[in-house]
Amino acid sequence: MKDKIIDKAAELFLTVGFKSITMDDIAAKMGISKKTLYKYFSNKEQLVDETTMSFQQRINARIDDVLAKDYNPIKELFEIKKTIQTFFQITDTSPLYQLKKHYPETHDKLMDCEQKECAQLFGQNISRGIAQGLYRKETDIETCTFFYYALIMHINATTILEKDASKLELALLEYHIRAIATPKGIAELEQQLATLNEIKSI
Repeated sequence: MKDKIIDKAAELFLTVGFKSITMDDIAAKMGISKKTLYKYFSNKEQLVDETTMSFQQRINARIDDVLAKDYNPIKELFEIKKTIQTFFQITDTSPLYQLKKHYPETHDKLMDCEQKECAQLFGQNISRGIAQGLYRKETDIETCTFFYYALIMHINATTILEKDASKLELALLEYHIRAIATPKGIAELEQQLATLNEIKSI
């Protein structure tokens, strides 16, 4: 039952908003009593916290699926962005923006968890890109990883609408790759952008 509550809460939080949905709403949508809901979660803050962490684990699992396909590093970044975007197609307001505004403790906890994961993910991506001749050998991996992660988090925490955040993330992705890419890497980037534009035009 607890997992079902978390699944429904995640759906409602994304479609309606973390602040707008109440414990009454969740109980009503599930056809259960508030007593049952409070059996598993002592308050809404706990439900938001556990739902957020569970949702992030799902996203990380999908990212692992992308990594397992062993794409070249540039295509890998585009595939990761596409995978993450599928999770937020049903939301209008950026979830991270909502969390930071209404549930800052959960937001900070999430950021602490994600910082290490993202540093490892982006650092490995740059290392592989250098090895494959897609990124320049003199690239400062630690600094570039920090810049990219910090800007992604800033975009999502300060941009209200999810569609605007997604647009900025794509611009940042292109900016990040162009900053460190070799001519071979630029060619791969252009190919990924062309493919993306073809999909959008369909």
